[in-house]
Amino acid sequence: MSQPDVSKFTFVKRDDFASEVIDAPAYSYWKSVFREFLKKKTTVVMLALLAGIVLMSFLYPLISDYNPNDVSKVNDFSLRFIKPNGEYWFGTDNNGHSLFDAVWFGARNSILISVIATIITTGLGVIVGGIWGVSKSVDKVMLEIYNIVSNIPQLLIVIVLTYSLGSGFWNLIFAMSITAWIGVAYSIRIQILRYRDLEYNLASRTLGTPSSKIIVRNLLPQLVSVIVTMSAAQLPSYISYEAFLSYFGLGLPATVPSLGRLISSYSQNVTTNAYLFWIPLTVLILVSLSFYIVGQNLADASDPRTHR
Repeated sequence: MSQPDVSKFTFVKRDDFASEVIDAPAYSYWKSVFREFLKKKTTVVMLALLAGIVLMSFLYPLISDYNPNDVSKVNDFSLRFIKPNGEYWFGTDNNGHSLFDAVWFGARNSILISVIATIITTGLGVIVGGIWGVSKSVDKVMLEIYNIVSNIPQLLIVIVLTYSLGSGFWNLIFAMSITAWIGVAYSIRIQILRYRDLEYNLASRTLGTPSSKIIVRNLLPQLVSVIVTMSAAQLPSYISYEAFLSYFGLGLPATVPSLGRLISSYSQNVTTNAYLFWIPLTVLILVSLSFYIVGQNLADASDPRTHR
């Protein structure tokens, strides 16, 4: 057998630390989340639609002089019921007001109500649910409260509170979120029970780690996708609540525009001057649908099991 040609080989020195190096690609959770999130075409389309609606809702009112209480144009019959055109993109109503201005002012209030109510209910629900799932003494009390509240329809609670408190922006948010957080807390409690007694949590508890630290460091990071999923479901539901209550004259005052208030005001125009009814309704559907689809796709992307 011929000897190998040594000149074709390169001899390397022994490295005792080479075996300790893990040869694996770097992993970033949030980079993986956004990569999976933007992979779907529906996400990109709905995200662009949602961004456009939100920007118009919050930027356009800053440059518009729209005033829903202005009656100076009522006697100018030439401005009434103008069909959508190049000057009045969404047309005008029976008071000569631009529907384009009214829609974006109304969308801003509807989006603000849903976002603020979602932040309150989700934040409070996560905090209480985290404590609820870890503390057995809190569990006994909260289960009784949950059993009582869950048997009362939430919409009935919202209607009663809006009647009692009266119309108002913050009154409506308070009525929506006063009991909704309990459902979020219960869901978080169920999820925490799945992870609470795993080995690494038992080890942390044995070593004297405070419960608050176990909740924040060990348990809640496991529930990111669950929290995002619940938030994604709440956002469009609160917009629907606002629209439903405003349609029946509850919730916001008549002087405060919202998508629900516009739909209610122009409900008699379903057939005559139908644009007054269908344009606000279409914007409401687009806002709710885009919030839901973007939120659900973000929730799916937040699940580490979907990452590659």
